[in-house]
Amino acid sequence: MKLLPHISKLTVCFTLVLLWSLQVAAQRDFARFVDPFIGTAGHGHTFPGATMPFGMVQLSPDTRLTGWDGCSGYHYSDNIIYGFSHTHLSGTGISDYGDILLMPTVGEAYLNALDGERTEKGYASRFSHQNEAARPGYYRVKLDDDNIAVELTATNRAGFHRYLFPKTDRANIIIDLTHRDKVLESYFRIVDSTHIEGFRRSEAWARDQWVYFVAEFSQPFLTSEVLTGGVSAGLSEARGANVKAFLRFATLDGKPVLTKVAISAVSIEGARKNLAAELSHWDFEKARSDAARAWNAELGKIEVSGGADAQLKNFYTALYHTMIAPNLFMDADGQYRGRDFKVHQAEGFDNYTVFSLWDTFRAAHPLYTIIDQKRTVDFIKTFLAQHQQGGRLPVWELAGNETETMIGYHAVSVIADAAVKGVNFKGGFDSERAFAAMKHSAELKHFGLAPYMDHGYINLEEERESVSRTLEYAYDDWCIAQMASLLGHTSDYNRFIERAQFYKNVFDTESGFMRPRTNGGWLTPFDPREVNFSFTEANSWQYTFFVPHDVSGLVELMDGKRKFAAKLDQLFAADSKTTGRDQADITGLIGQYAHGNEPSHHMAYLYNYVNQPWKTQFRVRQILDEFYRPEPDGLIGNEDCGQMSAWYVLSAAGFYPVTPGSPVYAIGSPLFPEMRLNLENGKTLVIKARGVSATNIYIQSAQLNGKAYQKSYLSHSDLMAGGELIFEMAAQPNLRWGAGEDDVPVSRIEGAQIVPVPVIRAAGKTFRDRLEITIQGRSVRGSRARGSSPTVKEGSRKGGSRLGMTNIHYTTDGTEPGAESPLFTKSFFIDHSTTLRARAVDRDGKRSLVATAVYHKIPHNWTINLISKYSPQYTGGGDFALIDGIRGTANWSGGAWQGYQGQDLVAVIDLGKTQNVSKVGGGFLQDVGSWIWMPRSVDFEFSLDGRNFVRVVTIPNDVPDGSNAIGSVGAIMKDFVKSLPSQRTRYVRIRAHNFGKIPAWHPGSGGDAWIFVDEIIVE
Repeated sequence: MKLLPHISKLTVCFTLVLLWSLQVAAQRDFARFVDPFIGTAGHGHTFPGATMPFGMVQLSPDTRLTGWDGCSGYHYSDNIIYGFSHTHLSGTGISDYGDILLMPTVGEAYLNALDGERTEKGYASRFSHQNEAARPGYYRVKLDDDNIAVELTATNRAGFHRYLFPKTDRANIIIDLTHRDKVLESYFRIVDSTHIEGFRRSEAWARDQWVYFVAEFSQPFLTSEVLTGGVSAGLSEARGANVKAFLRFATLDGKPVLTKVAISAVSIEGARKNLAAELSHWDFEKARSDAARAWNAELGKIEVSGGADAQLKNFYTALYHTMIAPNLFMDADGQYRGRDFKVHQAEGFDNYTVFSLWDTFRAAHPLYTIIDQKRTVDFIKTFLAQHQQGGRLPVWELAGNETETMIGYHAVSVIADAAVKGVNFKGGFDSERAFAAMKHSAELKHFGLAPYMDHGYINLEEERESVSRTLEYAYDDWCIAQMASLLGHTSDYNRFIERAQFYKNVFDTESGFMRPRTNGGWLTPFDPREVNFSFTEANSWQYTFFVPHDVSGLVELMDGKRKFAAKLDQLFAADSKTTGRDQADITGLIGQYAHGNEPSHHMAYLYNYVNQPWKTQFRVRQILDEFYRPEPDGLIGNEDCGQMSAWYVLSAAGFYPVTPGSPVYAIGSPLFPEMRLNLENGKTLVIKARGVSATNIYIQSAQLNGKAYQKSYLSHSDLMAGGELIFEMAAQPNLRWGAGEDDVPVSRIEGAQIVPVPVIRAAGKTFRDRLEITIQGRSVRGSRARGSSPTVKEGSRKGGSRLGMTNIHYTTDGTEPGAESPLFTKSFFIDHSTTLRARAVDRDGKRSLVATAVYHKIPHNWTINLISKYSPQYTGGGDFALIDGIRGTANWSGGAWQGYQGQDLVAVIDLGKTQNVSKVGGGFLQDVGSWIWMPRSVDFEFSLDGRNFVRVVTIPNDVPDGSNAIGSVGAIMKDFVKSLPSQRTRYVRIRAHNFGKIPAWHPGSGGDAWIFVDEIIVE
């Protein structure tokens, strides 16, 4: 074949593969197994409307404007539709989108959705699920109030509406640019009797989102009206933050009114070009069939044979959900709005948005490296463009905005995973540029990274979610080390592989859990079931097993494979009750395993690493069967942009990527008799599970391309090579298959091991007379050989400097300990305020990072009687905390603040003797987004006998309540303090008046506000 100069062989190959995929799709209608309503009830947060694979438009009904279960705009329990908007998020835990709402009505044109809670004098309409249906790329519903049949379909960048009105001369289409999010500015213009255009700039989760639109109608509208601020503009266009319009049509001929709406984040002209490029005709059925064909081509990448109808519906709906996001975010001409909010031209890649990376790095992106490698390269090129434009790789990017949601810098995981699998070296992204961007993410001094780098972990005082951040940073650093290794950057590899071991600094070998650290020691008391601000949407049970990059190292910390497996058994068998704060994301519990949230997703596969793969097979099948159902409430937690579904897709195939960044997949329990993975390289991997059934869930034996296969893992190269993988299944486990020492997957950090940071222990951070100090070091001894069970040695609470072969040096003057510093041998006492620092040194002279603890001697003998009862979640350190001399910081989750919900703070301080007082006050904190407000006022009263009090001052609050800036200000600290003429008193009573019920403008409307206090000031 002779190729034209501008057409590469790769392009031809890709085209042939695409044509082949389309041919497969023509043979089987995979879309018929997809139920877009799965996940629209419960807490799944999905939407049922029309969208293309990874498309920019998600044209769907909006049934809910507010609340956590309204994040996608739709909830199956609702019976009112507000309209049909063109952008929606799939399965997120925060609301946004819902842009450019259209709604058909009949009769009087009302421009408010509801009249109170009624639809009769509003444009919203009641509807019934009996008159509603959806398939990939298509949605229909009947609006009961006006008997209007609505059908929707979509192209990548345009929505196509078909409205069948009753015969009338008062058929309306409402356009509401104020729908859902706060509007910063908007514009609407009637171009002529069949064309409108405009834009909407809004603020919500994405702080600055731009959506331009053009719309075209299949017949002229007869009249129109444009309103701004509820007042008729009297013109054909309007600008402002409150723009709405209606268009009136005559439908006496019984023909439907069709509307085409294209969007752009760049310009009105961009939207116009998108419409011309993708929807130049008026054939609704063609557009619908084109969308179905596109979906069948994508869904046909994995062909499933056999299985129950419910399993097929679960599987293909899950695969569908993995293909809704990320979303295309550029116009047909390649222009897009970048992270700097400027317009850029994409060169050699498609630009995307909606990167829920804390969720999707775990399984969704690894799935794409198997079935969607071209798009994977585009995702990474998008990351690099965002790094160039916005100064950082994305964390949770939305419509060109970095939302700073969730933790870690998991774009590095996506990049490393693609790189180690060879995806990046196929003429893809620039590896050196990517590596520089990866390092940059890891070297910033925000979100706890500074203390993480300084002392190898994050104290809870230093940053919220300290344990989770430490663990996820360590994993991300391992990913960077893998990239460094690929590129031959030895010094960078050594630095980041050392940081990858920082997880050891938050593992408490006495309790066997990852545990919050505070002031150089451990948080006490400690309950691994407690959900608190040291963890991200989880507790210690659900994070203790998050060391996917060094499972062997974690096994050693837990004293070997047998005990590690027993710990996993305990995880799944534990009481499912959690303690601490209420966390809606913790769902799908088997014991303390929580499948409804992502930190647990790899855990069932960890049995493979300790030679017990049959337990993985049991747990994986249990999760597949119990937590995925073909019903609106069929997802056990938020869909999270495809992650929840990607777990199902991969697990149903029979394997899972425990360690993204490694080309290894742990084998589970295949769900279907046969599955074919049609790969972009033209090859096919056929996975057969002979005898599989609801009871036959255990692998008895396996063959790969005709040869016996004993390993409980697969390599990425195995998958990409294609061929045939056959499993023999039965109802009883085969305890030998995949269980040999040479047959298990290995996740291990080789080479130099860090010396864990010592633990400094004391009875508290404050004391009156003297305080006993002990320092604990930790060392792991034993062979690193596979299958070994090394011993973990702990120092005695009463001392002993030799911990294995580890010495501890310390200082009490705040200086960094060195070889000349005192050697810790036994516990000792301090009798003055002290900054203590400690470092461990092993027998080879390798040093740990330094632990620091600060102890404060209280200069008075006051006592305090707390009349109010503080929350056990926010103790501030106990009853004495409000007069201990230690002030809380803006990181209110760090443990220094006392919290009181729904009540005033009332406390009495006994100064020990009568004395002169000339100043009183109290320190308070406000964080409206977290339901914490300043007190309305603070009263101070004096008494000589503790019974008869006289008010001496009331200090009013002058901090705004945050109603105009909810969620954007963060924590505000203020001292309510007042100087007085010197007065004699012994007792001081403080009463801080609670803000009261949370107002209607807040998401927590009707709930009880919190008071956070620290400290009470008396001088």
